[in-house]
Amino acid sequence: MKIKHNKKRNTAFVYEALIKETTVSILKNDLARRKAAISVIKKHFSDGSILKSELECYRSLNEKQNLDRLTCEKILKEAKLQKRLLDPAELFEKQTELIHDVNKEVSPSVFNNFVPNYKSLATIAQIFSDKTSPKNQIILENQIIKDMLASTSEDIVSEDIDELVYRSFVVKFNDKYDNNLLQEQKDLLGFYISSFADNSLQLKIFLNEEISRLKEALSSTTAEDVMGADEDMQQKASQVVEKLDSFASETINDTVLLTVMKTQQLVKEIYSDGSND
Repeated sequence: MKIKHNKKRNTAFVYEALIKETTVSILKNDLARRKAAISVIKKHFSDGSILKSELECYRSLNEKQNLDRLTCEKILKEAKLQKRLLDPAELFEKQTELIHDVNKEVSPSVFNNFVPNYKSLATIAQIFSDKTSPKNQIILENQIIKDMLASTSEDIVSEDIDELVYRSFVVKFNDKYDNNLLQEQKDLLGFYISSFADNSLQLKIFLNEEISRLKEALSSTTAEDVMGADEDMQQKASQVVEKLDSFASETINDTVLLTVMKTQQLVKEIYSDGSND
């Protein structure tokens, strides 16, 4: 079943492509491009925007939710209803503005970024389209429901995150590293908690910026006298930078958060010691 699909007007694809662009720009130390990509994301996907609303319609269907079929069918029906309630003229206009800003402020190559779930996003776009034939509509909906029924191989995290969970996470970190939390660690935890409400948008943006800062700080230790002539410490710093780079392809979980928080503490200690010499 061959169906035409304009990925530039697939809001979810463009969003994921911009997230990928932000991550790649960090790995390449292209700060200007990273800043431009984040600026476009913040501008077009802020709370209350029509593009954010459409993105949520995609997200409702683009997940392995381990639910029963009846519930999946209800979610599909509601997602289609919410999508139809969006003003098509305004949506088209905002998509056009987004495409323009990506081309002008970042790069047209963003649209060529590899997005792992592209096939699923294209299928959902066809389900939302009023140009899809009844036969193809049913076939595509059955495929999406099948995907939704599947369980994820990772632990499914409840969205009912409250202050008790926050305190539990803080205690877990303090028990392991026996340290008071730095402000940047508190900020990271705050974004981590709120990520379950905004689908990790602000967390991804913060992590991109913070990992870039930590990489720059650790890389400087090999070029400056922060660690003196301690080659072993410099080697370990380089290994930490490599680990941070690997997070670009990993799901954000407790392990990633704890590693970043430990690195935040390491950077703080390195430069505190350096300033006391």
